[in-house]
Amino acid sequence: MWFRNNYCLNNHDPQNIIFSVPNEGSNIVEQIKKKGTGMMAGVSDLIMVIEGRVIFCEIKDDKGRQKPDQIAFEQKVTKLGHQYYLIRSLEEFKEMVEKELN
Repeated sequence: MWFRNNYCLNNHDPQNIIFSVPNEGSNIVEQIKKKGTGMMAGVSDLIMVIEGRVIFCEIKDDKGRQKPDQIAFEQKVTKLGHQYYLIRSLEEFKEMVEKELN
């Protein structure tokens, strides 16, 4: 919400984009349906589209660790020239956004 309120509203120029990727399902049927429509293991929690760039953010608490699929996804997107961040707090997210937008 913080990013949307500060960078994605109609009056912002440019109007940036952020969205989440709900890659986890509650049951096997839901997982099969998602895979059939393009779900990819390890995709980051948030994707930001800002002024000619795409930034990928994985959100973890202070003890959370990336799973092997998440590490593989990070390696793929960084090899393609995109930024990938492992974020552990709202303050850390805000600092990253300010750095990337300035």
